[in-house]
Amino acid sequence: MPPLRQEVDAGAAGLDPEALDRLDGHFARQVDAGLLPGFLVAVARGGRVAHLTVHGMRDVAAGLPVTADTLWRIYSMTKPVTSVAVLMLVEEGRLALDDPVDRYLPAFAKPRVYVEGTGEDVVTRPAAGPVRVRHLMTHTAGLTFGFYHAHPVDALYRAAGVESSVLPGAGLAETVDLYAQLPLQFEPGTRWNYSVASNVLGRLVEVVSGQPLDVFCAGRIFGPLGMTDTGFHVTDAQADRLAELYGETEGGGIVPVPGLPLRGRPRFLSGSGGLVSSAHDVHRFAELLRRRGELDGVRLLAPHTVELMTRNHLPGGADLRALGSRPAHDTPANDGVGFGLGVSVVTDPARTQSPSGLGTYGWSGVATTTFWVDPGRDLSVQFMTQVRPRSSHTVYPDLKRLVHQALRD
Repeated sequence: MPPLRQEVDAGAAGLDPEALDRLDGHFARQVDAGLLPGFLVAVARGGRVAHLTVHGMRDVAAGLPVTADTLWRIYSMTKPVTSVAVLMLVEEGRLALDDPVDRYLPAFAKPRVYVEGTGEDVVTRPAAGPVRVRHLMTHTAGLTFGFYHAHPVDALYRAAGVESSVLPGAGLAETVDLYAQLPLQFEPGTRWNYSVASNVLGRLVEVVSGQPLDVFCAGRIFGPLGMTDTGFHVTDAQADRLAELYGETEGGGIVPVPGLPLRGRPRFLSGSGGLVSSAHDVHRFAELLRRRGELDGVRLLAPHTVELMTRNHLPGGADLRALGSRPAHDTPANDGVGFGLGVSVVTDPARTQSPSGLGTYGWSGVATTTFWVDPGRDLSVQFMTQVRPRSSHTVYPDLKRLVHQALRD
């Protein structure tokens, strides 16, 4: 497929060209200051790209520029894709959102919940109910990440060898079985904690469909949508287009750091963060959701399923700040933002830190990639770079503010 291209004049799409110039200039200055290697930003209205800018380098040392067909590690932007795969199986009647996970993954039978203590002195109790599929999709299952260092269960993940969510040398099935042996942080369905849940969903897709996750996604999602640059590894023909991955230094600069092992099919197929993609393909996926499950005559999901996916599912209509299970969730960035089935959802624009329309949904990746769809404004946006920050940064709120300033209608 050809790379993403601008399809319509910004003014004709209801966007202010001068404001878009300010957006480009803001991030270009970050490149000039050595805070970003380069970036791609695309803004579309009604599905047509009205603004597309590439700037800086995809590989600083090699002097290779960012281009419209650069490939990016999208990390956690994999999660919405995995959720679409699960919802396709739900529509086929092969599983249901309220099914207990142990119906398909027996290791999740008889889950136990943390009570008190640390290390070998941890005390647990039987969970009052099972972990259900919808708990995995909403990150309310009680699972966690070992790298949080915020709760005694996080430490148990690290002690079990899954600090980065991947058991060294293991595949998806073995790793997911290990997750199931560890205590839950809380009773399923009662709190929100961003976690390894999407890896469990990936394994669920494998068991229910009878196909490896990469095979299912290629045949049922990427192929039909023309997402020819998306997958769990890059081919020899694609490798030269893959951007270098950088990490933020203590002084605020960037240095190359190891990334996903994308040269060759990985043993661990991460439904949580394993994909590489291009701006063209991310736009295609966003369009599938914006158009409520159909794109160019290909329907993957029914409209009501996409509506269900992009609706807040947190108990009582709570937002991430109110329902978050750890101190890091208690931040203004989580005000007015709920969670659907694999995507964040704006529930109260008046309380959000960054300008957002009601019902805006999307997700981001740890290497500072993001996409969102604002259905009320018929708007979709993506931003691509490859920097793993040391802590929180202003890229996302700055981007939302600058895009908002460019909207004329």
